[in-house]
Amino acid sequence: MKSIIKFFDKLEDKIRGKLSHYPVIYAFIGGVGVVVFWRGVWHTVDFFTEVIFSYQLNGSVDLGSLPWWDGPLSLLVGSVLLLSTGLFVFDFIGTQAIISGIRGEKRLEEKTEEEIMEEAGTIGDIKKEIKEISRHLDEMEKKVDKK
Repeated sequence: MKSIIKFFDKLEDKIRGKLSHYPVIYAFIGGVGVVVFWRGVWHTVDFFTEVIFSYQLNGSVDLGSLPWWDGPLSLLVGSVLLLSTGLFVFDFIGTQAIISGIRGEKRLEEKTEEEIMEEAGTIGDIKKEIKEISRHLDEMEKKVDKK
């Protein structure tokens, strides 16, 4: 089971890496995946609702006119699109997904708490350094204005 998961994880990383170079195509595939996925959810729920209500009203179920496979098929196709492109968790992608794909970085849900805390510390250090540089620039501007 682990080898299957590892295979699909690597496949998803490759697909995401390639698509990240084409953000418009990436967004289009992601958008189609989201719409098809939610269409599948909607139609599957509608189908089960029809089954339940038709049985309650008639005591029998006549599903001759309903394509039972429509909702589950859309759900499956949408899930495959979203999972294969790495967008199942992201739902709607942002620039962070594209940049992480180009750089080959881990996505946020793949990072450990320690890695996230380390990044937060690094960002804090950068902010302090920028404030220090800004303070030095202000001092230099004051000296130049005095001359």
